Amino acid sequence: MEISITEVFLSLLLILVIGRFFAEAFFKFGIPPVVGEVVTGIIIGPSLFGLVNDNEIIKIFAEIGIILLLFEVGFESDIKKLKSEGINAFIVAFFGAFFPFLLGTLVSYYLFNINLLTSLFIGGTLTATSIGISLRVLKDLNLHLTKMASIVIGAAVLDDILGVIVLASLVQIVEIGELEIFSLLKLITLMSVFLLISPFIASLIAKVLHLFEKKHVKISGYIPIVVFSFILFFSLIAHAVGLPPIIGAFVAGIALSKRFALPKLKDSNFRKIEFTLKTKDEIHFIRKVETQVSPIISLFAPIFFVSVGISINLKEVNINSLDLLAFGIVILLVAVIGKIIGSFFVVKTYLKDKILIGISMIPRGEVGLIFAEFGKSAKIFSQDIYSALVFVIIITTLIPPILLKYAVKSK
Repeated sequence: MEISITEVFLSLLLILVIGRFFAEAFFKFGIPPVVGEVVTGIIIGPSLFGLVNDNEIIKIFAEIGIILLLFEVGFESDIKKLKSEGINAFIVAFFGAFFPFLLGTLVSYYLFNINLLTSLFIGGTLTATSIGISLRVLKDLNLHLTKMASIVIGAAVLDDILGVIVLASLVQIVEIGELEIFSLLKLITLMSVFLLISPFIASLIAKVLHLFEKKHVKISGYIPIVVFSFILFFSLIAHAVGLPPIIGAFVAGIALSKRFALPKLKDSNFRKIEFTLKTKDEIHFIRKVETQVSPIISLFAPIFFVSVGISINLKEVNINSLDLLAFGIVILLVAVIGKIIGSFFVVKTYLKDKILIGISMIPRGEVGLIFAEFGKSAKIFSQDIYSALVFVIIITTLIPPILLKYAVKSK
């Protein structure tokens, strides 16, 4: 169906104005603004008034919003903290994906007598974490530079990677009836190479961009255009190797951050390597990036959160029997408990921080919907199972930001 320019403009107008109104209103009542933006999407989307449809143009704007948000997360991250919390982040990501997948599959197969393939897809849907929602809440609460946030950021990025691997494995089983280990290992290798090498390549490119700006640029507008192109470039590379584009944006942000340092050899025998810190001149350039790119992020990021609400259609939640209601509630418990259990394996962290990490990993949002939509379109999920999963995704998207705020206040 063709989308008119009038429809696009009207959709953006409603998303930005009503989204901002509800974000402000929710904030005044002590509720995280991101919840107001998601609720805006539910109100103006197909769930209630149907003023904005989940069309391709809005999806593109939303995708720009989430890659810019992840760029900002990488840009503000302390790479030393991320590295020091790497083991904890891996633990949270692995167990936070493993337990929901295992419990979701077992409960569906043994308790509700659903066939094995469908049960595996239900478990796969529960592995997802919507990185954007929790990170937005942590930023709103001014906790995005804490140790706990570093674990959540690292875990959420790894969780996206694990989600891609799980989805790729299940898609192979659906399409060819078996799992091809070689193609899966190839995908994992490409992802690993990208994650290891790209931050350093991105940092070198960033240095070149800075030098060019310093010596040759005479007119305004250079920084926003170049930085946005830089983000898109690494998002495209990430997508090419099988990763979500947001991982590429995150890498671009890390490379431009003032806390990321390039390795430099001290002698020709590779015996001593030091990391060159950013110069004052480079830090000045980074501050200009922050000042000029922040308004663009503030414009596009709300579109993503409102679009999450638009993509949820409450009319598809048709829990009309006790069995289906029981299935939805049990899967919801598995979705919540599975993520929180994973956080308890974190080492050298206080109990309250473990709970905060667990809550931060609960939101499914658009990532869970991707799994659910694929299962529905491939006829793996019946309408009833799909409805129950959408119900779970809605609850795990809306409730955790509120829980997170009050858990932080209690702490």
